[in-house]
Amino acid sequence: MTETAEVVVVGAGPAGLALACALRLHGVAVRVVDQAEGPATTSRANILHARGVEVLDRLGALGDLPGRSAPSLVLTTYIGGRAAIVTRFGDAGAGTPRPALVLPQTDIEGQLRARLAELGTDVEWGTTLTGLVQDERGVTAVLDGGRELRAGWLAGCDGSHSTVRELAGIPFPGAPLTDQWLLADVNARWDLARAGGHGWAHRDGPLFAMPMPGGEADDRWRLMAYLPGAKNERLTEPEILAAFRRLVGERAGLDGERIRDAIWASVFRVHRRLAGSYRRGRVLLAGDAAHIHSPMGGQGMVTGMGDAENLAWKLALVIQGRAGERLLDTYQDERRPLATEVLRNTSATTRLQIGDGLLTRLLIAWVLAPLGNHPAVQRRATQVASQLGVSYRRGPLAVRGSLLSPQRRLPRPGRRPLSADRRQRSGDRVPDLPCAGADGDATRLHAELRGRWALLAAGDAAQACRSEAGTFLGERLVVLTPDGWPADEVWLVRPDAHLAWRGRPGSGGLTRWLRGALRHGRAQA
Repeated sequence: MTETAEVVVVGAGPAGLALACALRLHGVAVRVVDQAEGPATTSRANILHARGVEVLDRLGALGDLPGRSAPSLVLTTYIGGRAAIVTRFGDAGAGTPRPALVLPQTDIEGQLRARLAELGTDVEWGTTLTGLVQDERGVTAVLDGGRELRAGWLAGCDGSHSTVRELAGIPFPGAPLTDQWLLADVNARWDLARAGGHGWAHRDGPLFAMPMPGGEADDRWRLMAYLPGAKNERLTEPEILAAFRRLVGERAGLDGERIRDAIWASVFRVHRRLAGSYRRGRVLLAGDAAHIHSPMGGQGMVTGMGDAENLAWKLALVIQGRAGERLLDTYQDERRPLATEVLRNTSATTRLQIGDGLLTRLLIAWVLAPLGNHPAVQRRATQVASQLGVSYRRGPLAVRGSLLSPQRRLPRPGRRPLSADRRQRSGDRVPDLPCAGADGDATRLHAELRGRWALLAAGDAAQACRSEAGTFLGERLVVLTPDGWPADEVWLVRPDAHLAWRGRPGSGGLTRWLRGALRHGRAQA
C-alpha cells in the first residue's frame, strides 16, 4: 500500500527540521525522512546568527538554547604575534533582543526535533530516497526496500550531495575555492580568554580557535586550520590531532601538548556552488542542497533556516488552496539573490584569509586591521553576519515607490530599533515590536507569528482589516496593536516577519496586494 503525506521533507538537518516545524505550524501534514541511522553526534557548525535565532523563536523551538550558548561574540585576530583586530559582534541592531547562539549544530537540531515531536511528527531515520516520479498532482518518492510514499510536494533538504537534487535533474554548478582545511573539537587548556574566539594570520594560512561548551572545566575548543598545497589527503583522526599540535605552535605560539584529545576531527575543502533552480515541478530545494559556500562567517545554518521559513508559508497556502502555484516561484526570486550574495562575500573573505602574497599581507596589516577596529565597520560586519538586514524590496511580492502610504517611523518602544531609522518598506524585516493582543494583554510580534500572519492596526481599523484579510488568509491571522500605533496606519506582516503591505484602512490596497500575491505571485497596486 502506498503511504501518503502532503509534503515529504528529505533530510533532517537544520533546514529540513525548520521547514517541517514551520509546515506543521501551518497545519500541513509532513513526513521527514533521513538516510542516517540516527541524529548526528559530531558538532559540525558552531554558530547560529541572530536571524536564525529569530527563526527558532518564531517556530517555538528556542527553548533553553540561549542559556547553553558560549559567550563567544568577540573575535581577536593576531598579526605578527600581536592582537591587531578585536571584532565585537555585539548588538546586531535592527530591533532584535536576541544575539547569536554559539552552540554545536547538534544542540540546535536536537531542539528542533523536540519541537517537531511536540507538533506531532518524528524523523524517520534509516530511510533512503532511491527514486522519485512527478506528475501534475504530486510526487511519488521511492524509498529503500521498494516502499512508495505519495505526496503533493517533496522538499530536498539533504545537503550538498543531495539525492533529491540529482534525481530532479537540477544542476549544481560551481568550483572548489581552496585546498584542504583541518577541523576538530578538542579538549585543551590554554591561557586564552574564553569570552571570544581567536584567529592567527600566518603566511602558511590562518588558524582559528573558538571556545565551545563542554569538556572538563570548560576547556573545549573548535580548531580550524588551512593546509596549503594539500590535495584531498585522507587523514585519520590521530593524524589530524598531531597536525593541530604542530600547527598551534607554529602559527599561534601555543603549546600543542596541551591538546589532550579530540572529540571529533575531519578534513574538508571549501566549495562554492549554487543550484540552477530552487524548484523543478513539485520538487523544491532548501539549505545546502541549494547552495554551499565557505564556512567563513558562519552563514550556513542561518541561510538554510531562512530558506525554510520563506518556503513554508508559501507552500502551505498553495496546499490549502488559498494561493496559486505561481506563489512558489517567489521562493527562488526572494532567496536565491541572498544565496548569491552570501557566496560572493564568503568567497572573498576566504580568498583574503588564505592569500600568502606580500600585497595581501600588507593589505591586512596596514589597511584592514585599522579599519576592522572601527566601531562603524564592526556594526556593519555584525549586521551582515546576522542577516537581519535581509530585505525582499526588489522581489515580486514587494509594493514599490508611490504605491506605499506616507512613510512614518516606527513607534518608539523604549529604545527605538535601528531599523526605525530608515523608512520601513514592503519586503523589509519587521522588528520584534511590543504589542497588545485583541484581549489587551502584552505580547510581542514575533511570538505571535507561529504559523500566522499579523495585522498591525489600532482602533476601528483593526477589525475592518481583519475581515478584509481573513477572506484570503482564513483563521491564520492575528490582529495586534503595537505601542503608540497610529489609527490611520495598517501593516500586514508575513509569517516570516517581513512586511507584506502597509497603507491606510479602507483604501482597498490590502485586498489588491493579497489578490495579486496569492493568485499571481506578484504584488498589485
